[in-house]
Amino acid sequence: MPKKTPKTNVMRVLDAAKVKYNEFTFDGEYTNGLEIAREMGQPAERVFKTLVTVGKSGKNYVFMVPVAEELDLKKAAKAVGEKSVAMIKSKELLPLTGYIHGGCSPIGMKKQLPTVIHETAELYDTIFYSGGRVGFQVETSPADLFALIPITSADITV
Repeated sequence: MPKKTPKTNVMRVLDAAKVKYNEFTFDGEYTNGLEIAREMGQPAERVFKTLVTVGKSGKNYVFMVPVAEELDLKKAAKAVGEKSVAMIKSKELLPLTGYIHGGCSPIGMKKQLPTVIHETAELYDTIFYSGGRVGFQVETSPADLFALIPITSADITV
């Protein structure tokens, strides 16, 4: 009998909102999103990483970009109306979001942060992003993600 995947906060939120999703788990030590995309057999353009930043104002923001891309901090700041944004320190991630590096999802954080996804997400029927722990991804439609959390789209990559 296949082992059942323990529910994550992401799955609980998706289930409560009756959002259809697929889950993907994988073993191994993957050091970047490109390896994860390859492991899942998906194009890197459809697999998004979740990055948490702090603005000059002290407010935190979440940005989602395709795993093969880099966040443009100037474009990101403009997208959220800040003078500048910077990546938060890794040690600040868990207390702020409830997630660890490599398992951070835009859904189910301790406090929902303003989120911006790269505009290309809307080109696909479904996209992939962290399911709330290392080695776990979920697939949903961008429309469902937009309906679930406060999220906007913009050109935020280098």
